[in-house]
Amino acid sequence: MTRVEITSKSFGTARVLGRVSFTIDEGETVALVGPSGIGKSTILRIVAGIDTAFDGRVERPDAVAMVFQEPTLLLWRSLRENLRIVHPALTPAEAEEALVQVGLAGKADFFPGQLSLGQQRRLALARAFAGQPELLIMDEPYASLDQETAQGMLRLTETLIARHRPATLFVTHSMQEANHLADRVLTLREGPDGATLG
Repeated sequence: MTRVEITSKSFGTARVLGRVSFTIDEGETVALVGPSGIGKSTILRIVAGIDTAFDGRVERPDAVAMVFQEPTLLLWRSLRENLRIVHPALTPAEAEEALVQVGLAGKADFFPGQLSLGQQRRLALARAFAGQPELLIMDEPYASLDQETAQGMLRLTETLIARHRPATLFVTHSMQEANHLADRVLTLREGPDGATLG
């Protein structure tokens, strides 16, 4: 189980988060929604262990993967190398299978610049799932995609989550995405002492 107990988070003198407390069970998908700039991405960075300057504590499994708003790919590396540089134990066959699972079969020797934005997002998903994460964290993974591509990515993510069964926490501005993918939706609201879950 992932357990999050944030009592406060500040940037300088500005307190952005108040008390934020929730758990994510193994295999459960939780969506985090709320207005822009309220602190959703900050919570994800805390849960992932990227941001450690907060009051509280987080219990998380060892195997964590994060999908950012932008694909964050190495443009000078092939698709196969983008997978294996993060997961060096991955065999070429396993890397190919990871690409097959996201609809990028036969493209292992391509470079990210040869892909559309939607395909780059698929590669980012393949990279996340290739490590068999126990906790998957996604920060608006469908942002800036057209509706058709976003819907395809949503269905792909749903399939991969069902196949691998990680605990999943993701941020979205779309209640449609939240209701489709999540078992539970958490809403972040502004409070007098920083944002809290409402």
